[in-house]
Amino acid sequence: MAWLMVVAAGLFEVAMAYMLKLSDGFSVPPASVGFIVFALLSFGLLTLALKSLDVGTAYAVWTGIGAVGTATLGMIFLGEDTSLLKIASILLILAGVVGLNLAGAH
Repeated sequence: MAWLMVVAAGLFEVAMAYMLKLSDGFSVPPASVGFIVFALLSFGLLTLALKSLDVGTAYAVWTGIGAVGTATLGMIFLGEDTSLLKIASILLILAGVVGLNLAGAH
């Protein structure tokens, strides 16, 4: 259950970053409120998950989901540049997260 909370928290982090972009420096109230809501959900779920998970691995998974998800969202929906180096870097982040999980497995 704790890992599901980390995954959900990571997805809420992606939504938080998207709302931050849409808030245009907190000048768009609905997107600014969305940012706050998603931030609270993301940090709240991560906090609950950390009651039973190692902080290093859980935090790495959370930030990895956020980084990969946000970069992918930016390339697909926000028209950000896509390059082979960017995609390879995303794959390296994924490999690092998987490696941390395997290293922490008991």
